[in-house]
Amino acid sequence: MKRIILICSGGMSTSFLVSKMHAAAVAEAFECEIEAYGMAAADAVIPAADVVLLGPQIRYYQEKLLRRFPNKPIAAIDMHDYGCMNGQAVLKQAKTLMKLK
Repeated sequence: MKRIILICSGGMSTSFLVSKMHAAAVAEAFECEIEAYGMAAADAVIPAADVVLLGPQIRYYQEKLLRRFPNKPIAAIDMHDYGCMNGQAVLKQAKTLMKLK
C-alpha cells in the first residue's frame, strides 16, 4: 500500500483535499493511505512516505526537503488543482511521481 503525504503550513488546508483524493482513490480501486500534516511534522512523517506533496503556499520548502530526503519524490501541488480541490488530478500527480500509471 502506498503512503501519500500532503504537507502545508499547518496541515489544515489540505484536509479537504485529502478527502477528495480518498474519493478518487476509491473510484480507481487504488489502495493507498493519504494524510495531511503541517510543516512542523515533516521530518517525522517524510521517511515513511512514498511520495510527498506540498501545498502551493509552501512550495519554497521543496528544495530544502529534497536535499534532506534525496530519495523521496517531493513536489508542489499545482496551484489550480489545489485551489479547485481537484483530488483526482492531485492523486494522478502523486501516482506519476511514484512512477505508477
